[in-house]
Amino acid sequence: MFRMLALACAFALSAAQAFGPALAQEVESAALPPYGPAITLDQAKRVMAAAELEAAENTWQVAIAILDSGGNLVMFHKIDNAQLSAIGVSEGKAQTALQFKRPSKDLDDAIARGGPGNRLLALKDITPLEGGLPIVLDGKIIGAIGVSGAVSAQDSQVAKAGIAALTK
Repeated sequence: MFRMLALACAFALSAAQAFGPALAQEVESAALPPYGPAITLDQAKRVMAAAELEAAENTWQVAIAILDSGGNLVMFHKIDNAQLSAIGVSEGKAQTALQFKRPSKDLDDAIARGGPGNRLLALKDITPLEGGLPIVLDGKIIGAIGVSGAVSAQDSQVAKAGIAALTK
């Protein structure tokens, strides 16, 4: 038990240090949203439809994963001819965004800055690549979306288009 507690403390400390002072200030000034109720199937369908439309309009062959606030897969679509690696990567991006309560790009950026950010590479089961976003509704995280298969910025564009469908 003590070993697990020590490991959890070490993980929390390394993750906090990895994001650097700039992200720490951002977190202090704007608290991360709490987890809320799980995204409904109807909400997930709206997010997926908008994300697929964005990908189709740009002819990007991607995989799209939508998770609920508990990390469970609610919906997944792989556009025809999307690379097979996009399947696992899209779910990994969504899990990373959900677990860290922030876009997966934040971890990508922390690693790119080097130094303490490289500690994130030691964490198990994270996908620190742009394209994963928490889905926030009424100030609470109800799920996450992960997109993979195009350039990372394009993956993120698809994810943002999906989330925007919930606010219309």
